[in-house]
Amino acid sequence: MAGWNADTAAGPLGAGAVTLVEGSSFCISLPNGDIHPEHPHGVFVLDTRILSGWRLTINGHPLEPLAAETKEPYRALFAARATRLDGYADSPLIVERLREVGAGIQEQITVRNYSLRPAECVISLRIEADFADLFEVKEARIQRRWEETRLPDSDTLTIRAVWQEVRKDVVIQAPGANISPEGLTYRVSVPPHGQWNTVLTVAPGVEGASPEASFGRSEGDGLSPRDRRHREWVAKIPVLQMGNRSIERTLRRSYDDLGALRIEDPEHPERVVVAAGAPWFMTLFGRDSLWASEMALPVDPSLALGTLQTLADHQGTVVDPMSEEEPGKILHEVRLDVSTGLALGGKSAYYGSVDATPLFVSVLGAVSRWGFAKDTIAALLPHADRALDWIRDYGDKDGDGFVEYERLNDQGLINQGWKDSWDGINFADGTLAEPPIALCEVQAYVYAAYMARAWMAYDAGDAALADNLADRAAQLKKRFNEQFWMPEHGYYAIALDRDKRPVDACASNMGHCLWLGLMDEDKAPAVAERLMSPEMFSGWGVRTLATDMGAYNPASYHNGSVWPHDNAIIATGLLRYGFVEEAQRISTALLEAAEYSGGRLPELFCGFSRDQFAEPVPYPTACSPQAWAATAPILLVTSLMRYDTHVSRGSLWMDPALPESYGDLHITNAPLAGGRITIDIANSVPAVQGLPEGMVFHRGHRPWMTELVEQASRHPKAQ
Repeated sequence: MAGWNADTAAGPLGAGAVTLVEGSSFCISLPNGDIHPEHPHGVFVLDTRILSGWRLTINGHPLEPLAAETKEPYRALFAARATRLDGYADSPLIVERLREVGAGIQEQITVRNYSLRPAECVISLRIEADFADLFEVKEARIQRRWEETRLPDSDTLTIRAVWQEVRKDVVIQAPGANISPEGLTYRVSVPPHGQWNTVLTVAPGVEGASPEASFGRSEGDGLSPRDRRHREWVAKIPVLQMGNRSIERTLRRSYDDLGALRIEDPEHPERVVVAAGAPWFMTLFGRDSLWASEMALPVDPSLALGTLQTLADHQGTVVDPMSEEEPGKILHEVRLDVSTGLALGGKSAYYGSVDATPLFVSVLGAVSRWGFAKDTIAALLPHADRALDWIRDYGDKDGDGFVEYERLNDQGLINQGWKDSWDGINFADGTLAEPPIALCEVQAYVYAAYMARAWMAYDAGDAALADNLADRAAQLKKRFNEQFWMPEHGYYAIALDRDKRPVDACASNMGHCLWLGLMDEDKAPAVAERLMSPEMFSGWGVRTLATDMGAYNPASYHNGSVWPHDNAIIATGLLRYGFVEEAQRISTALLEAAEYSGGRLPELFCGFSRDQFAEPVPYPTACSPQAWAATAPILLVTSLMRYDTHVSRGSLWMDPALPESYGDLHITNAPLAGGRITIDIANSVPAVQGLPEGMVFHRGHRPWMTELVEQASRHPKAQ
């Protein structure tokens, strides 16, 4: 995840850890459902751990895990058995824990007795709450010691903590339990072939509200608020059937995860944005939320719109070295309720991202094609123009035409592109590049931003602005291909360093330049060959760094690992330049990798070769679910469908290049121009039904922004 300070990446969650997520709340536990304070586990609400210990014992013994199944992204069923005291192997007591996450958790505990005799049980739950900040947990550096008081009442235990002027409460509701300051106890006799059950609710203490309020089941349908929200999401997104059941499962998992990663802006509940990923990034990120929502345009274009609107509200206005805010700059991340000392730069919004600002403009260009009201898009144009001003005035401080980054204070991120770990940008010999650093893919995002805004200007009849931006784009492309291309290596430099030397490592970043059309046509074949070489392609995807580079490490965060979102972008770029077979290979490899993790692609996996290990090797601290990993399968399949639209031009395009192994494809309820369409692809032949009035289907690829701008500059009146 484009993380907080990736110098200190999160500690491993542990084997089999179960993560549940809903909006900005999440819960991580062991496979038996327990939460232990020594792991980075817990129940987190608004970036605070309200539950750090939740340990169930029967007659003093912990439970032996049998199964943990995630029913929905926010609900899981754990099955375990009680240990026997008399030495026999099989215990007749089976324990089921059905847990749902909301603003806290609700857990139904059922103990089943499969013996012919009644079972006398002391069922105990030890409860701890350290109210640690998300970052303290992630980095295992819990600093604050809260003054804790525990208030047992008839059916509730309230744990209250005070630190300086801050007070936090968590309330555990346990009807029928014997409540002590340490936790809860039930003394029960479970009848032969019978069962006992209870429901517990844990939520932050809010004056006058009962913890159960957020878990209320509605009368009639028996659905929780989460179920209803999930049902509404399912009703508005496409329904997919695919010949290849495994890929179908992966895409459906992506839809589910994307649904669970949606968070609402409390000030604008009608706007929904995508959080970056669970467990550590359940908040709005600039780069990640923009990329993920663009990849998800064919599923729900309103996510990208909500993300743009929310980022526009937080657009930089002043120069603030602590938070790295600058006028026109788009933020890197927002935190919800973090004590200011721990957030980056000491504020709830941190702006240390070099790429979020150009991506904001290029994503606006993509969103404008998907058919939103003209005034909705027009309201965002001034923000796009301020973003372009930032590119000129702050992004390119030395005036050489390239956008560079260098952190404004020593608390900030050293590297501010998507590979934001401290050692993420290095030379072929492994030496670290010194900032200011101009990354190759950032120049591609800037190029795409110029093109998107130029096209929108031509569309609105502002030829002067459009011509100016088209010229800037053309100059950038020329200079980029002169200064980043390394003919002796046959690939592009990952970056230019502070002395404008090409940083000569062979890295995946150049693949992003393919998608956005910044590469000269004559150089693309060498790049495609390099990306698919044994040094770069692991068999599961393209590595972030080639195996023959000095800094290569298959188990590193950014120096040799494989990232699904990076690969989806590369595959889309290869298709743009005509490398269909290479794009198919990447797509198929990644979709096969997803089979090993229940159809859910993780944030990244290790870069070991498929010849060496027959399964993808997990990266210990990868986020899962994670937004741009969840949207990667969507981009892979829609780009191989070559499915895209430009509503203001009244056109939808498709020209499928799906491998035969994917089978036929049938999609209903796909959103387009305010309507819903049905798509069929049989033997690579596409058909579309239900096109909104005025829309025409074309076989072929959607004209790129670069092509549209070129046409418009030659024939301005034709628009």
